[in-house]
Amino acid sequence: MSVAPKILIVAMALSLSLIAGAALAQTPPVVGTIGITSEESKLLAKGWSIKKDILGKDVYNDANAKVGVVEDIVVTPDKAMSYAIVSTGGFLGMAKHDVVIPVNQFKIKDARVSLPGATKESVKAMPEFKYAD
Repeated sequence: MSVAPKILIVAMALSLSLIAGAALAQTPPVVGTIGITSEESKLLAKGWSIKKDILGKDVYNDANAKVGVVEDIVVTPDKAMSYAIVSTGGFLGMAKHDVVIPVNQFKIKDARVSLPGATKESVKAMPEFKYAD
């Protein structure tokens, strides 16, 4: 499954959680139940896990050359989009260059993360990402 449908699933799950409050206000809650429904759980089980499927994984290009490592995933404050922080260059964390890439640009197949069209040089040439203090 490509990343785009997976992102759609995650986005739908986040949207459902945001509107759940309004829905619960209109219908009486089930006593003793918190969290999600079994239908939502089935939907989420078909998605991908940031921790298991992408975080810390090497990123490859079309030519199977490593172009970086996924260091972090950042979700915008409005929860509309997720971005990967990809680190390239450096050795043991020294002189590494972190860049931001929208997660919908990745392809994940057979537990391998790829960034079509990327080269190590093109990733290094991207503006460096710095976290806000």
